[in-house]
Amino acid sequence: MKNEILKVENLWVINSGGTFILRGVNLNIFEGEIHAILGSNGTGKTTLGNTLIGSSRYRVIKGRIIFKGRDISTLSITERARFGITMAFQHPVSFEGIKVRDYLAVSKKYSRDNLDPGDALKMVGLNPDEFLNRALDSGLSGGERKRIELASVFLMRPEIAILDEPDSGIDLMSISDIANVMRTLNKMGTTIILITHREELALMAERASHLCSGMILKTGPSREIVDIYLKNCKTCDHVNQPEVVPNAEVR
Repeated sequence: MKNEILKVENLWVINSGGTFILRGVNLNIFEGEIHAILGSNGTGKTTLGNTLIGSSRYRVIKGRIIFKGRDISTLSITERARFGITMAFQHPVSFEGIKVRDYLAVSKKYSRDNLDPGDALKMVGLNPDEFLNRALDSGLSGGERKRIELASVFLMRPEIAILDEPDSGIDLMSISDIANVMRTLNKMGTTIILITHREELALMAERASHLCSGMILKTGPSREIVDIYLKNCKTCDHVNQPEVVPNAEVR
């Protein structure tokens, strides 16, 4: 039986405007698994990912995040990164004046392996000769920036990699590249939390959790959860409704 690497207990989260996004989320992630978080737009999937890495955009009102038996709920994004928790964002940012080579070199510094940036780019379907000396700015397409960010995660080989809609902005023919990155990372020992609404990606996971209205409704084998999602889900219009949290303690 696999050991538990991450546990989320009764997590209530608000955004900067004071609106509740997550409402009593409970989640268990096992070491070495690929776990899909499946839900429609507006359900709180990205908020959950950002909260797990410690983003200051969101505020934990109640609940705990436990990593390898340690409560990390109050730790900063930098402190959690040192523990090996990282996230590839749905919309990667541009860095004016920074070359792809230099951006990847930062990730390599935190790597647990002697991985090569050029090989990482090949892994995500990019030619190193073409991209290593390119600027990581608006001259790159959204799909190219997404691939470079995935290459960065691959170089880090973190304990936990949270992949937020990794296929966003990437053509359908490139999903095989994304799948290859996930499988390779997973074989190297990285636990993957896959945030998605795509059936084909979710089915790569061993288990999945159905997130709806800011709550985990059910966790189980990925095929079972995908079937529930396809049958019942639509874009949520009530996830951001105010909620009163009993005995809330602002963190």
